Amino acid sequence: MIGYVTVGTNNMEKSIAFYDALLGEIGATRAMDMDTFKAWSTGTGPMFSVTLPFNKEPATVGNGVMIALAVGSPAMVDRLHAKALELGATDEGAPGPRDGDSGFYAGYFRDLDGNKLNFFHFAQS
Repeated sequence: MIGYVTVGTNNMEKSIAFYDALLGEIGATRAMDMDTFKAWSTGTGPMFSVTLPFNKEPATVGNGVMIALAVGSPAMVDRLHAKALELGATDEGAPGPRDGDSGFYAGYFRDLDGNKLNFFHFAQS
């Protein structure tokens, strides 16, 4: 049902460099490349995008808003969380299991504009 999710940015060039490097780690490439809107895709499933706000006002972070990106293993969560921090993201919760033995493993971070994201793996038994 979800086609793509979008976060705002105030610096498109920095955001492009960040997400090209980070999402490239999971094989995502730019699927849409307009002046004010960029979207990445792995070729299947929803896309992830960044945009300069249409109303020309500064992009701001939504309180309580977070985007979760599914990956294939806890090791990939660890790797991508570390890569995000290496690229200048801030830690919002180190990778690890969440909610006891539920099989949910995630690492949380904020991108260069302060948007909250996580990479997660959910091993359902």
